Amino acid sequence: MPEVRLVGPNGEQVGIVAIRKALDLAREADLDLVEVAPQAKPPVAKLMDYGKFKYESAQKAREARKNQANMALKEIRFRLKIDAHDYETKKGHVSRFLSGGDKVKVMIMFRGREQSRPEMGIKLLNRLAEDVSDLGTVESSPRVDGRNMVMVIAPLKSKADARAESRQATAGAKGSTAEVKSRREREAQAKAQADAEARKSKAE
Repeated sequence: MPEVRLVGPNGEQVGIVAIRKALDLAREADLDLVEVAPQAKPPVAKLMDYGKFKYESAQKAREARKNQANMALKEIRFRLKIDAHDYETKKGHVSRFLSGGDKVKVMIMFRGREQSRPEMGIKLLNRLAEDVSDLGTVESSPRVDGRNMVMVIAPLKSKADARAESRQATAGAKGSTAEVKSRREREAQAKAQADAEARKSKAE
């Protein structure tokens, strides 16, 4: 009789059982028996609510497509002989794009004899990647593209996560402003009351 390696609804290993027994277990638990790894020997089957599984899979796929569509590819250009101030400014732009959930294409433009020093370009790009490593990771290593050298850095956070964090930060800032305003109003009321009591005391 054909057998399957059965996995329970919570991912627990039931063991190798006959298909008929696996179907009986599925019926008893009011679940479906779904083959998840047909190439394995014996095939792997799992007890699950197949309708719920299909719905969750569709939701995940939709979310992944949305994140992919929303992610833009920003471009920042560097000169090989960039000064410290310009470097910090450009690095700030890269950090902002990555924080917003966008990929960044970093390009170094070589002039004249600079093309004979590709190692300098690699050094600069690697320095930038290290400086923004808390926000992004190198998706495409430095490579020569005509007179330029290009590297792509992908954000560690998805676009959706970045937007959610931005909304939370905005809400937190509004809450803090309201709290400060409320405290000031209470202080003003207390001062007005104290002034009124002082005037009343003088009148008496």
